Amino acid sequence: MSGNRRRGIVLQARDRHLLSELAVMRVIDREMTKVVAGFGSTTQVCLRLLELTRAGLLRRFFVGTIGGGRKAVYTLSSKGADAVSAQLAGIRRPEGKLVSGDRFIEHQTAINGIYLAVKYPNVPTAAAQFRRWHTFRRAISDAIKLVPDGYLEVVFGQGIRPMFLEVDLGTEALSVWKQKVAYYLQLAVSGEFTQRFRQSQFRVLVVANSERRVGNIRSTVSESTDKIFWFTTVDSITREGIWSAIWLRPSGDQHHSLN
Repeated sequence: MSGNRRRGIVLQARDRHLLSELAVMRVIDREMTKVVAGFGSTTQVCLRLLELTRAGLLRRFFVGTIGGGRKAVYTLSSKGADAVSAQLAGIRRPEGKLVSGDRFIEHQTAINGIYLAVKYPNVPTAAAQFRRWHTFRRAISDAIKLVPDGYLEVVFGQGIRPMFLEVDLGTEALSVWKQKVAYYLQLAVSGEFTQRFRQSQFRVLVVANSERRVGNIRSTVSESTDKIFWFTTVDSITREGIWSAIWLRPSGDQHHSLN
């Protein structure tokens, strides 16, 4: 049937940028697309996403919303990855179907929120300049079996701040956090971090889904160290911005900024 044929499309620079970013972000919705590709109109972004989907460059499915509705979510297809020579990072979900209770999508969406806050801030600041982001597909090494949610480098003044990201939505046991802390401390003192990332020191940013969860993780981490770890919530970043004084250390009640 003619309605099922994939249509040709002329890719614009904005489209290629979107496809490349999807190789990092893995899933994207309409509002994220506005930020990444610079669309100002909701009608315009919806139309372009539909065109890219019909051309076979994106795959679309739906997720439930808090209000009981649904929203469209997009992921990179093999054709889309080939178009920008990207490593295929799409996810497999039933195309065009409603997906409910998908923890991966919820978790990846939260990670994407941090990525956008760092790379595409609502209010750019001269103090913090995005340098790079790395997404992990496997453990850092055979000895350090960590798969962080991300690694970012930001330039503050003349210095580079390397930071690992851990997004916690309350689904992991605190015993898992004890092992993560041990691995991060091993990475810090073994010399492997410097060897692999060409930087001397790092921080671990822990972003949780509630103040209570932050408190539980902080308590676990403080049993082993009062260094390298920084804590905040998803809501705090959304409300005040990632570079604001919203961060806690493993001990103490004072809030800090990351600069």
